[in-house]
Amino acid sequence: MTMHLKLEHVETYIDQYHILQGVSFEVPKGEVTVLLGRNGAGKTTTLRTIMGLNQASKGRIEYNGEEIQGLPTYKIASKGIGYVPEDQGIFGELTVEENMKVAIKKENDETNERLEYILKLFPDLKTFWKKRGGNLSGGQKQMLSIARAYVNDNDLLLIDEPSKGLAPIVVEKVMESIQEMKEKTTIVLVEQNFIMASTIGDRFYILDDGKTVHKGNMEELKENEQLRKQYLGIA
Repeated sequence: MTMHLKLEHVETYIDQYHILQGVSFEVPKGEVTVLLGRNGAGKTTTLRTIMGLNQASKGRIEYNGEEIQGLPTYKIASKGIGYVPEDQGIFGELTVEENMKVAIKKENDETNERLEYILKLFPDLKTFWKKRGGNLSGGQKQMLSIARAYVNDNDLLLIDEPSKGLAPIVVEKVMESIQEMKEKTTIVLVEQNFIMASTIGDRFYILDDGKTVHKGNMEELKENEQLRKQYLGIA
């Protein structure tokens, strides 16, 4: 099995705080790997460390066999990793169209095809093409954020809490869209909504206090109530 992304004993500090204290996991090509854990477990910091937004102080991060920790964020992104941050990261003053244009690295037939595909996946974006990003609903902002990461030729998407703050009907739409996208790209998903995570995910890793404490296939976690209670606080 081809490993797309690999973290080995990664540690990260934010100021004086030792946030990641030994995170290790592997992401196979063509699957959705879900990072789970309670608030403060280090999930968002893990994604930010992969992208170089926080620097790893120890450990190794490999993407397609190449060591990427220590590289600047723009170089990591140029290797084919798209990032959808927890706060969505869209430009509120720009229209949907302008947000997409700013995100596109290279205009060619492939990019145009992906743009057409993403507008079919998220028809709201087409409807509000000329509307400012800041005036979109929470769900539409989330769709725009995912669209911006997906429109480029990225082999890997890191998606942080896509269901956060969204109404259940919108969560369902976002979930369906990510399920469709997983046919075309590899995804690392951070998600508190266990129904969403367990529906989309192929495998899981649980983080606790900045360490990887458990891993397995998602089906195992669905059946293991004790593990869910212990680390996620859910039955």
